[in-house]
Amino acid sequence: MAQNTVRVDALVVGSGPVGSAFARELVAAGRHVYMVDAGAQLSDRPGEHLKNAYLYQRNLNLFSPVIRGHLSLLSIPSSDRAEVTLDPASYRIDLKKYDGFVLNNQNPDQDPALNLGAAAATYGVGGMATHWTCATPRHHPDIERSDLLSGAEWDALYRDGEQLLHTRTDAYTDSVRQRLVRGALAEEYGELQEPYQVQNLPLAVERREDNPEFVHWSGADTVLGPLADGGHDRFELHPEQLCTRLVRSADGSRVEYAEIRDLRRWRTLRVEAETFVVAGNAYLTPQLLYASGIRPKALGRYLSEQPISFCQIVLSQDLVDSVATDPRFGDAVREHRETAPQDPVPIPMSDPEPQVWIPVSEGRPWHCQIHRDAFHYGDIAPNVDGRLIVDLRWFGIAEPRFENRIEFSDRHQDTHGMPQPTFFFGLSERDRANQHAMMRDMLRAASTLGGFLPGSEPQFVEPGLGLHVTGTTRMGDDPETSVVDTDSRVWGVDNLYLGGNNVIPRGTASNPTLTSVALALRAARHITTGRTAGGAVAASAAAGRGA
Repeated sequence: MAQNTVRVDALVVGSGPVGSAFARELVAAGRHVYMVDAGAQLSDRPGEHLKNAYLYQRNLNLFSPVIRGHLSLLSIPSSDRAEVTLDPASYRIDLKKYDGFVLNNQNPDQDPALNLGAAAATYGVGGMATHWTCATPRHHPDIERSDLLSGAEWDALYRDGEQLLHTRTDAYTDSVRQRLVRGALAEEYGELQEPYQVQNLPLAVERREDNPEFVHWSGADTVLGPLADGGHDRFELHPEQLCTRLVRSADGSRVEYAEIRDLRRWRTLRVEAETFVVAGNAYLTPQLLYASGIRPKALGRYLSEQPISFCQIVLSQDLVDSVATDPRFGDAVREHRETAPQDPVPIPMSDPEPQVWIPVSEGRPWHCQIHRDAFHYGDIAPNVDGRLIVDLRWFGIAEPRFENRIEFSDRHQDTHGMPQPTFFFGLSERDRANQHAMMRDMLRAASTLGGFLPGSEPQFVEPGLGLHVTGTTRMGDDPETSVVDTDSRVWGVDNLYLGGNNVIPRGTASNPTLTSVALALRAARHITTGRTAGGAVAASAAAGRGA
């Protein structure tokens, strides 16, 4: 490969909402940002949510295969971990003899019992935000949120993050199903007190003014704002450029340059910068650090994921019948019957889906989403009216433990030629007990709303399926138990910052994107001002930084 040198103020690896938050803050402060993503650009406006397309808003079920097509599984156990051979008859690879790429990330070192079998990456500009559910709740101040920052600072960062993501709770208030489902659950869960009662789910979404039947889902382009429109002389976004290594100075205290493999033109770039930001995700960020020889004790450790219980229900006949006589829905029902007099369902065809939330609270360490959304599990059953189906997703907490981790191979490589990841994950007895209590609570909500859709009865989904893994480069105040400090800067490497769910140090049940964006804003402001959000001047090398 030919090698070219690029000089900029900051390199940002990863183009999802977190990398985009870094980029927007840095550019606003006058920095020249070079952003790379290993994946292709999937939309005209870089990083746009793909569900904004007319077709998918008309028929949500068509979006599920789109999501599946954009998820690349990271560690697939081989059929025979001990001996995998290759001969003309069997077409099997002997991985004892072949040190190199492993077909489709098949991993001979992966123990299936310890795997996050559904752990996946999205290679594309915008990352997971090209197909996420856009749920952006704040983390519970005691159960989920880190106490490394003050409550006042968290509140300020959350407000800024919500503004950047266009978070709101009123986009579905006019929906018949929203009010129907929320009302039924509010009556059932009458013991829950404000602010933890049944309520509208905070979403990064806006209802369109030109056609209120549709909405605009936020993506990485929303976070980039005007940078996504192109033509900015201090911002460059380069799809299909893979960062393979960060090269440090002789004393290891700074990153001097990054090696970038241009997958389109098959050349190597040397990107020199004052600041390096890695916001790949909870898997690919520690992978890049490992490949670069940056291997603190906590790297990949304290991995936490969200156990999920899931089911789909068909709204009960009593609830559906109540729509026709409920005065709240009178105008909507009357108009629908005029346009579709033969329709036995009184809910308008264009009625928006429900988006209801029961937050994490004391004694209930799980986050509850009651909605109807496309996802890579829970496909709708054929010949069932989609207006009658509601998804229930209850997300639990697995507290971080040192032994839960992702490791990287010095022998095997993944599809992109990077060190193959291997997972080691299990639940504690306390975690398991909480998940069974969570399942019982989901059954309570389900029985309030209707009956189970055949094929989508209550189940615990495969580990990793929620795509909300945290902790693999966790934030902390001790370099022995964390990878980055409270400014998201890697211990001992003064100009290397990390972003993403991997920085969150605690187990969480609620969706983590808003919290990750908030932490990215804090880190970016530290880069540009040399100050923490609390106003103290940051030392060039924090006390206790290791090599």
